[in-house]
Amino acid sequence: MPLLSCRALTLGYEGHAILSDLSFSVSAGDYLCIVGENGSGKSTLMKTLLGLQRPLEGSVEFGDGLRPNEIGYLPQQTAAQKDFPATVWEVVLSGCQARMGRCPWYRREEKRLARENMQKLGITALSARCYRELSGGQQQRALLARALCATRKLLLLDEPVSGLDPVVTNEMYALIRRLNRSEGVTVIMISHDVAAAAREASHVLHIGAEVFFGTAEAYRASALARPFLQAKGGEPI
Repeated sequence: MPLLSCRALTLGYEGHAILSDLSFSVSAGDYLCIVGENGSGKSTLMKTLLGLQRPLEGSVEFGDGLRPNEIGYLPQQTAAQKDFPATVWEVVLSGCQARMGRCPWYRREEKRLARENMQKLGITALSARCYRELSGGQQQRALLARALCATRKLLLLDEPVSGLDPVVTNEMYALIRRLNRSEGVTVIMISHDVAAAAREASHVLHIGAEVFFGTAEAYRASALARPFLQAKGGEPI
């Protein structure tokens, strides 16, 4: 059974549809990139997968024992979030809140998990640093560690490299790739970088006037992808 299935989704606001009859599924271990033009419904779809917005029609179903509160989420950052006055340790540990139940304090297990995820992402030495004093790349690593504290199965990432320089962008892609391929974490990522999506992902969902869902290999060969995968000289990227 797929980890996540979307069946005949129609998405929109106040009865106005922006995306209709969308169906796709994500299996354990997949790395799905969601791409498309601005206003095509990418962020609305992400909110729907997180249960923050109800579809106008259709359904989102979870399998393999996954519950909606066990999804790790890395949102796009706002200016206020970048200026959050907490330590890196506090930010990462807060990702454990959904697994605490009614317990009013963090237990040994949550603290161990936070330490493990900070080590995975190479930010242990930043533990006592104030989050707002970090570079953009360091902040994204902290938020990714936080998201990992919420899940062992599924990460939803909304433009995780937005605003990062090329070197840090490549480092972030490498981290996500390792979490997917070595740690077995299923990834769904919104990206505006179609070429990177086609290169990094196992599957691509392209939404807009036309819709494509399939393997990255099939997407790279499709007519829909071709305009996005051409270098300035006209040669494929």
